[in-house]
Amino acid sequence: MAAGEVIVIPCLSDNYTYLVRCHRSEVTAIVDPGEAGPVIAALEERDWSLDLVINTHHHHDHIGGNAELIEKYGAKLLGPTAETARIPNMDETCGEGDQVLIGDLEGRVFDVPGHTSGHIAFYFPAITALFSGDSLFALGCGRLFEGTPEQMWHSLQKFRNLPASTQVYCGHEYTQANAKFAKTIEPDNAILIARCQDIDGLRARNLPTIPSRLDVELVTNPFLRADEPSVAAALGMSGESPVAIFTEIRKRKDNF
Repeated sequence: MAAGEVIVIPCLSDNYTYLVRCHRSEVTAIVDPGEAGPVIAALEERDWSLDLVINTHHHHDHIGGNAELIEKYGAKLLGPTAETARIPNMDETCGEGDQVLIGDLEGRVFDVPGHTSGHIAFYFPAITALFSGDSLFALGCGRLFEGTPEQMWHSLQKFRNLPASTQVYCGHEYTQANAKFAKTIEPDNAILIARCQDIDGLRARNLPTIPSRLDVELVTNPFLRADEPSVAAALGMSGESPVAIFTEIRKRKDNF
């Protein structure tokens, strides 16, 4: 039997929240509950309780369900140490290099500032799952509301050496729009073109494009490819630094 599982739950208009279940201990966590209702429905459908609420950052569409879920289930709240002042009532905080536990599932914490200054992400090797919040998206990355392009570029580098099969569970269903933009950066990327067709097929059937695989992100996501000579050439920026190229890609996406 697998060590655990992840349940993808759509919420709000385009958010995802994730139930994470450790099979041996039967401990269950929810990651970034933007609202409580869909989470409660998913728990009741499976006759599960909720032990832990995990937040990657302070934005309301990622913490909006916290209070109701904690009140209903008595769950503990875990989130970023750097956002203690902005996420109410955290029982435990964590940051770069810390370990978190969902039952027997051990997770590693990354500090990934950029979208917010205190944003964190979690990687659980036993279920090959990266919960990236609004740092890394499928074919994209988060807007830089509180950080710099240099910060975000260095944050995203932290994910690149995770196993190729890592499943990326991000905060939003932005993939189809991200795909359209990615093709403006690398219109001749055959793997990207094929991926865009797959994405269009999924969305036509109202199916999630999440999770995505890290190895696919590395060959198609322009925000992970700012150090690729082919990307620099496509932008007319050969010889420029990866940070300069990332900055240009982010600026183009903001105006897309």
